[in-house]
This record gives sequence, C-alpha cells and structure tokens, in this order.
Amino acid sequence: MSVRIRLARGGAKKRPVHKIVVADKRCRRDGRYIEELGFYNPLLPKDSQDALRINTEAAKKWMAQGAEITERVQKLFALVGLCEKPAVRETPKKSAPKAKAQERMKAEAEAKAAAEEAARAEAEAAAQAAAEQPAEEPKAE
Repeated sequence: MSVRIRLARGGAKKRPVHKIVVADKRCRRDGRYIEELGFYNPLLPKDSQDALRINTEAAKKWMAQGAEITERVQKLFALVGLCEKPAVRETPKKSAPKAKAQERMKAEAEAKAAAEEAARAEAEAAAQAAAEQPAEEPKAE
C-alpha cells in the first residue's frame, strides 16, 4: 500500500479549508484517510498562527516510513522546516516549441547572425575606404 501525505479539502464554496492528511494513494481526495497531520487555511494571512498547524512528530514519522509528499504539502512543510522547498519549474516541457518550430527558430537566428556579420563587414570596408582617401585641403583665400 502506497501512502501519500496530501491535502483534503473542506469548507464551503469559495471558502476553502484544508486538512493535511496521510491517505492511501488510491483513495479519493476528500475520502478516507489514515491520520490527520494538520490544518491549513489559505484565506488567512501567511504570518497568522492559525493559517497553518502541523503535528511535526507525526509528519516526521510518516516521512521516515516512506510516505510520498505532494508538491503543495511539501511547500507547506518547507515553511515549517520539515523538508526542502520543491524545485520551481519556470516553464513546463509541455509548452516548449516542437521540433519543426525549433528548427525554424534556429534557421532564423542563423540568418540574422549572417546579416549582422555582412553589415559589420560592409561598415568596416566603408571605414577602411574612407581612411585611405586623402583628406581634402581647405582652399586658401
């Protein structure tokens, strides 16, 4: 039986209140659970003591026994200092451009670099030609 530490939602419509529970992975979100570890109210300010309450001894016991922790609960445990904060994914792999789009972007970048190089070469040639021409002397009156 795989066990997971997760949130179970309670409260009214638009007024969520969560229990931090240890439950079988196959059970429903708000269904049967093994043990309640704490309480989380997202509507209260984060610095409020009533916003998050966790039984740390019980949480450490379940983590030592190999219970998986969901990402949201891991963030809450990190606030208390029970575990490390999860790594933040800036952009998911799912939204990355596909192979053809990546090839197109690469070709555009190469074309742009070639155009900049050609413009730089022209500017250097023009500067060199201007340096080789003799300077005109002002007419004496």
